[in-house]
Amino acid sequence: MSTAILLFAHGARDPEWARPLEKLATAVRALRPHVTVQPCFLEFMSPDLATAIDSAVAAGALRIEVVPVFLAAGGHVKRDLPAMLDAARARHPGVTIVLSGVLGEAESVIAAMAAHVVGLAG
Repeated sequence: MSTAILLFAHGARDPEWARPLEKLATAVRALRPHVTVQPCFLEFMSPDLATAIDSAVAAGALRIEVVPVFLAAGGHVKRDLPAMLDAARARHPGVTIVLSGVLGEAESVIAAMAAHVVGLAG
């Protein structure tokens, strides 16, 4: 089964804003070389989530894992994202589209951020 991982972030008008997301995508690709990994955005940047899902399906993905790259689950993740995924599931009924937990709420991510903050304090 072909799988795609979509790293879904808010987006910004400044193209430099996406640099850490691109670094994350590169790191994930290195760990999962046989999986398509694509950043996508809610607004301001391309591709948007619908386009990324449609492209992954066109490339043969039968399973799409959407990872919200947010610090916490706010309105976009709680309200907007489920509606977008419902629309994508309706467009692609034979594809499994899975929503993962918000990246910033994962215990391992919180631990990594804490270690970084402690390291800054010397």
